[in-house]
Amino acid sequence: MYTREEFGGRMSGVERGSAGVAKLAIVVPCYNEEAVLPLSQPLFAGELDRMVAAGRISPKSGVIFVDDGSTDATWQAISAFAERDRRFSGIRQSRNRGHQCALWAGLMEARERGFDIAITIDCDGQDDVHAMTEMVDEYAKGADIVYGVRSDRSSDTFFKRLTAEGFYRLQAAMGVETVYNHADYRLLSARAIEALSRFGETNLYLRGLVPLLGFKSAKVFYSRSGRIAGGSHYPFLKMLAFAADGITSLSIKPIRAITLFGALVAFASFAIGLWCFVAWLRGMAVRGWTSEVLCICFFGGMQIFALGIIGEYVGKIYLETKRRPRVIISERTKCGGGGTGEEA
Repeated sequence: MYTREEFGGRMSGVERGSAGVAKLAIVVPCYNEEAVLPLSQPLFAGELDRMVAAGRISPKSGVIFVDDGSTDATWQAISAFAERDRRFSGIRQSRNRGHQCALWAGLMEARERGFDIAITIDCDGQDDVHAMTEMVDEYAKGADIVYGVRSDRSSDTFFKRLTAEGFYRLQAAMGVETVYNHADYRLLSARAIEALSRFGETNLYLRGLVPLLGFKSAKVFYSRSGRIAGGSHYPFLKMLAFAADGITSLSIKPIRAITLFGALVAFASFAIGLWCFVAWLRGMAVRGWTSEVLCICFFGGMQIFALGIIGEYVGKIYLETKRRPRVIISERTKCGGGGTGEEA
């Protein structure tokens, strides 16, 4: 159980509105986004200006860019933003560690620098930045977690829409607790980030971990548009691997399904064996190879498939036992809004 002292004394919804506005960190993971950043950075700056002017957030709020080991001029662009505007800052990972680790790095940076709330959002311009205002309002009402949920998928191709919706349904069937049509656009309070920091997984899947926190949550619906520049960094095969990671990181239902299937096959094999024995006693046995070959191919394929699923879990156990760091930061810009470090 988390005490008020441990989390700095969380305000109620009424107290939040009267005691002052929160310091917001907008956490933006980036990987080879030199073409996108000059277009999306003004969007974040404009939304910060609007929320500050409306009295919803503190003027000390800012944006934290996380360069996930980019090989282009992404870090140079982030450094230039930080030089021009003290509200912008950046951290750079020593190598590419994946989108989820980049989000984690940004959230932990916001935690260390004393921000009250953090909103994670991709830098490609697809998520509606204006939804941040509604997220902050829901936080002021008492929500520790606010999910940005897509209201429609009209901007997606038919194949993308079909696979994405199937992905969410498959996760639900496998026992993974996620929010339907929610990706990684969300608000987390300082209390939620502190609780999240206690999760020790090396294989991060934040879409499944955040709901496990159990704090009061809300949803904000928005329409998602296409990328404002550049191309997607998540082709189909990468999305498939991400889906597999999400399921195997948070659910053991696939292994239980294998166990159930094995029990059913064993029962069926016993019944078939009994029938064959009776047929042999009656002199009705017919020699043939078709059924034998089909059975061998089917059960051989299922055994290999089952071993593959089990191997996924064994591999994750192997990686978890190493306790390798999720994040290694190689560079930082000077701290911007909300921080305690130097001003740019």
